[in-house]
Amino acid sequence: MSGSELKADLWINEYITPWDIYTHGVTKILAHCQTQYQEMYIVETGAFGKGLVLDGKWQSCTVDEFIYHEALVHPPLIAHQNPKRVLVLGGGEGATIREVLRWKSIEEVTMIDIDGEVVEACKQHLPEMHQDAFADPRVKLMIADALEVLDTTTDTWDIIISDLSDPIKSGPSFALFTKEYFTKLKRVLNPGGYVMVQAGPISPPEVKDHARLVNTLKAVFGNVTSLSAPTPSYGRAWGFAMCSESAIALQPQPESVDRLLQAKTTGGYRFIDGISLLGIMQTPLYIRQAIASETTVYTLNEPPKFFGTGVVSEQ
Repeated sequence: MSGSELKADLWINEYITPWDIYTHGVTKILAHCQTQYQEMYIVETGAFGKGLVLDGKWQSCTVDEFIYHEALVHPPLIAHQNPKRVLVLGGGEGATIREVLRWKSIEEVTMIDIDGEVVEACKQHLPEMHQDAFADPRVKLMIADALEVLDTTTDTWDIIISDLSDPIKSGPSFALFTKEYFTKLKRVLNPGGYVMVQAGPISPPEVKDHARLVNTLKAVFGNVTSLSAPTPSYGRAWGFAMCSESAIALQPQPESVDRLLQAKTTGGYRFIDGISLLGIMQTPLYIRQAIASETTVYTLNEPPKFFGTGVVSEQ
């Protein structure tokens, strides 16, 4: 582009659609390996700080991850008001459990991630994200297949947060966006509990995948609502889905939420408060229309396969 000054020689290009690429300039590679499950990079970028990249798809960056993780974690905990036991599926950076631990009522957080190499690399290279959350005595870390654990556990939880990498063709998360998986989550959810799922991008070219995930969740849970938040390092806003057998308050009162957060958490938020929560829970019309018209339910026989991976290139 005329007049542009490029300041990086290494780029990670994430394929968003067959016609669109989102690119971050990389200034340093901190870690790289092909694990049993996926290719991992931890890098320093020019604009978004350190970032975790799995199979060429950006998972989070230190500059803006607070938006994603606060939007993912706190809506269901606010709805519950007194969470004690939380299950986190995925979340290798440790930022998801970091946010859960802000709640004073928390007695135990169980985190299950299939890829121990990624977790160990994040512990070493992304302290800004986990902020020593892994060392908190309330945290129980399991390196395991979530499906196997869910099939055998007798534990139950107040909140379940599914923070998994996208179900791309080469990745390990195919089965974890299906009706069978969500049914397993419902079995281990306490009465009055909530499930929160990272549910893909919501840009108009990609909204069908989000709508199909929401429709799949509606086949399992009595109440499901779509939320979204701006996620600049992803190149577009991101969707979430909150689920419960209890009614979900779609228009929470900002003042009440602020009082709850002040009384029951340690604070320190940068994105979530009463006004922000009210905003992200107002599902835009085009997303509501996409959900209303969707009939697909993802199953193990027909799982989702989101588009894209990415590639590292020199320029």
